[in-house]
Amino acid sequence: MSVVTRFAPSPTGYLHIGGARTALFSYLYARKHGGKFLLRIEDTDRERSTDAAVKAIFDGMEWLGLAADEKPIFQTQRFGRYGEVAQDMLKAGTAYHCYCSKEELEQMRNEQMARKEKPRYDGRCRHRTEPRPGVQPVIRFRNPTGGAVVVRDLIKGDIVFQNAELDDLIIVRSDGTPTYNFCVVVDDWEMGVTHVIRGDDHVNNTPRQINILSALGATPPQYGHVPMILGSDGVKLSKRHGAVSVVEYRALGFLPDAVLNYLVRLGWSYGDQELFTREEMQRLFDIERVQKAPARFDMEKLVWVNHEYLKREAPENVAGEFRWHLERLGVQPADGPKLEDVILAQRERCKTLVEMAEKSKFFYADVAAYNEKDAAKHLTPAAADILDALVAELKALPEWKPEAIHAAVHGLAEKKGVGLGAVAQPIRVAVAGMAVSPPIDRTLFLLGRERTLVRLEAARAYAAKK
Repeated sequence: MSVVTRFAPSPTGYLHIGGARTALFSYLYARKHGGKFLLRIEDTDRERSTDAAVKAIFDGMEWLGLAADEKPIFQTQRFGRYGEVAQDMLKAGTAYHCYCSKEELEQMRNEQMARKEKPRYDGRCRHRTEPRPGVQPVIRFRNPTGGAVVVRDLIKGDIVFQNAELDDLIIVRSDGTPTYNFCVVVDDWEMGVTHVIRGDDHVNNTPRQINILSALGATPPQYGHVPMILGSDGVKLSKRHGAVSVVEYRALGFLPDAVLNYLVRLGWSYGDQELFTREEMQRLFDIERVQKAPARFDMEKLVWVNHEYLKREAPENVAGEFRWHLERLGVQPADGPKLEDVILAQRERCKTLVEMAEKSKFFYADVAAYNEKDAAKHLTPAAADILDALVAELKALPEWKPEAIHAAVHGLAEKKGVGLGAVAQPIRVAVAGMAVSPPIDRTLFLLGRERTLVRLEAARAYAAKK
């Protein structure tokens, strides 16, 4: 059997981090078994579904690199098919028209609650053969009344539901629109889905869906219900725990592979290994190793994972995201050093791409203003003399190489009889606007001779005025 999984978000909001983990698990399971990963947009809630949310889902999936193997399916484009299947079920007797009014259903519910019974439809229209004049009926699924449904959950183990506890689900509303559980069943059936990996908030839907699939003569897929993600304090993940939308993580400076690596470890493990390449995730992931208990989100751990990726990833694989962040700051990196070279210079000290972009924009744009505290401390009259001498030294260099720059800076400190910091820190403030930068020789080399000299002279003039 060829494995087919699907990710089926509802476009009523952004792609949240829990949904992204579900998509990842479905994607990895399909890839591990050489199967297909499909994307389905469950947009039957017309009032809440938006084009902006659809775009956010597509953008998030694209950024994470979770590409579907076929064109996405939209449920609203399949209403005709759902209607056909419902009519087939009516003919087969596995569904029936229900003419109960809202008032009747409310009275039924109240009476059941008064008897301390679980509110449920009592099947009073199951055997009705005549329509009720003036009433547009709903269509209900004729759920089995005896026996049990055993959900052999790949994560939670066997879960047993008694059919007597399941009422006759509405599959088509009185206005002709299909309901969520019915659309899901028809889609999973016709898309050939073999494994449904989804959040455990869907557990109670599963026995109903299995019964409808069985009534259609279809083999139900295998199910794996993934526990929810909690905040570090043990409550439901929300904005106060950090970003919730996937696209927000990009804006916060995380690499997509780092986010995936962190997500795959939220509830799944492979020994003590913390960091995984995409290839390793696909090869090692096993849905049956996903833990049953909820996972806890830890922003500090995600930052650590991201920093490890920045330090280990090939710079050319980071350059595109780095460029995106520089451009968000209004910096056009075309006029300046290669992005890959700046990444190599900065990645040990920068944990996110936001931090890296902020600390690297001086390579591509003029320093608009000095950090006040750093300038007060390091751009002093004494520093003016040092910078003046340094300009002369650097102008005289036959080659603009890190080794030559290193020798000039260290040599000047020796000549002046001062510590290296008395030379290096004024240089940093002069060229970067702040007292933090990569090593001086690497910084000046990447900045280039012309820009370096212009900024050193401007800083010398600034310091001399004090």
